[in-house]
Amino acid sequence: MPSPLLTALDCEGHVHLIVGTNPLASTRCAKSLGTGATPIVIAPADATVHYVLKNRIDDGEVKWLKRDFEDTDMTTLGRDEVDNVVDAVFVTSGGKHSFSTHISNLCRRKRIPVNVVDAPNLCTFTLLATHSDGPLHIGVTTSGKGCKLASRIRREIASSLPPKFGEAVERLGTTRSRIWEEDYRTYQSDETPKDVEDDDAHAQRPNFNRLISDFDHDAARTRRMRWLSQICEYWPLSRLASITDADIDIILQSYATSHDLVPPSLDAASIDGRHQPKPHIFLAGSGPGSPSLLTLATHRAIQNASIILADKLVPAAVLDLIPRRTQVHIARKFPGNAEVAQEELLSLGLEALRKGHTVLRLKQGDPYIYGRGAEEFAYFQDKGFTPIVLPGITSALSAPLFAAIPPTHRNVADQVLVCTGTGRKGAAPEPPLYVPTQTVVFLMALHRLSSLIDALTGSASKLELGDQAQKPRPEPWPRATPCAVVERASCPDQRVIRSTLQHVCAAVEEEGSRPPGLLVVGWSCEVLKKPEGPTRWIVEEGFAGFDTLDQGPVAVDEVIKASQVEDVLNSSLLPND
Repeated sequence: MPSPLLTALDCEGHVHLIVGTNPLASTRCAKSLGTGATPIVIAPADATVHYVLKNRIDDGEVKWLKRDFEDTDMTTLGRDEVDNVVDAVFVTSGGKHSFSTHISNLCRRKRIPVNVVDAPNLCTFTLLATHSDGPLHIGVTTSGKGCKLASRIRREIASSLPPKFGEAVERLGTTRSRIWEEDYRTYQSDETPKDVEDDDAHAQRPNFNRLISDFDHDAARTRRMRWLSQICEYWPLSRLASITDADIDIILQSYATSHDLVPPSLDAASIDGRHQPKPHIFLAGSGPGSPSLLTLATHRAIQNASIILADKLVPAAVLDLIPRRTQVHIARKFPGNAEVAQEELLSLGLEALRKGHTVLRLKQGDPYIYGRGAEEFAYFQDKGFTPIVLPGITSALSAPLFAAIPPTHRNVADQVLVCTGTGRKGAAPEPPLYVPTQTVVFLMALHRLSSLIDALTGSASKLELGDQAQKPRPEPWPRATPCAVVERASCPDQRVIRSTLQHVCAAVEEEGSRPPGLLVVGWSCEVLKKPEGPTRWIVEEGFAGFDTLDQGPVAVDEVIKASQVEDVLNSSLLPND
């Protein structure tokens, strides 16, 4: 069954024809009025009218034609600008009546949208169970299979959102318009930026996190718009909901130019008033994504830190564990701004330490696996503050597990290589040699996936290879080598794209990007998941690996709460002297 096209229609001024006067007709009229449309009810004069609908008719909000439906109503009661054709028809008496089928057929011939209650086969559209909060509108449909279930799902979704989240959406929308206007004046361009995303995009474009050079004019012109896209994608909803106009002003001013990024001063009074006589700094890994994979030590550090400096890609579910009293700064890193944002984090951390606070530098995965952890350790140690390093589960080894890929397997893979797809300042590192019994995990590679695959398979040009073009080319990787893109490992929206080196670029281009992600290459990708038929790629959505664990006698969060190691952690990890 094909998926329906879900849209948000501007119905202001439209004419909606509603056949019937029962309670559902009353509901349809209310919905129509709420969209700015004009509902016209058609029913015999002796019909029983729902009391709410009667009040609307008496108040002049709804017009009632006291007669039976006529075929000509569809082409005579509408707006003048559309030759009097009505914009939509709602039949509220169900599909068992013969005239419901007649009206449906008539509407289909005239290409007028029609909805018949409890008769999906007679409808050209269905109404969604909706939640509205200012400019935010959420709709859920079960395609006529169970409207009560759709309403429940809508309630569950709405209740999970921060209070008054529509105000945050309005504020961000105003910010977007402001950026358009200010950057247009600055760069005097009326071109549409290449990196602007559609509001309904199911995934990010493959170039969402592409590398940006300092001389890229288009990047400079869209710098602040890209920043806004990044925070909408990565910040926790609770953080977005609490953002103020003053916050927006400060942050936008800090991005006025490509290099003028001045860290805001940390006011000791704003950090909950707590003051440690002796400052401490922790470098901690938050694991691949799920809060269930945090170490107890990192969880304890999150609960006790005065200020937390978090990587952009630390998942919202982990950030939600941070107490409300704790000040949080999320790295403003995006391609072309990584070095400046890194300097900002270090400056913020050093300032807080000098004021006596406990600082947690929260990273994704493990701090020493392509996390610049050693660089930060050396930086703070040189300033007189020796960090305590807390390990995390690296996605390099856990993400393949969650994708049913064993990095090692007897007679298939006897070694694992973890490498980066992006070198210093965005340079392309030398690709690894092809070893048939090796599984290779590429981190930070999806934004330049095409050039990486070309380098592996020997398709890269001399220009793309740069300095490596002078070296003898190694044996190319077979294009039939299995591979998998694993994104947001262990999170509910985990996605795995299984393909080969020949087709993986086309797969990511078509399916879009969902950072953070990594690439696993090697024959171990087919040990547990063998391809069925000549498919170029397959996509697997979702992750529910901890459902059984959470339903057990003691859920993961209860393990953390009931842990008996808190006293040890207090004494050894979080000194109070």
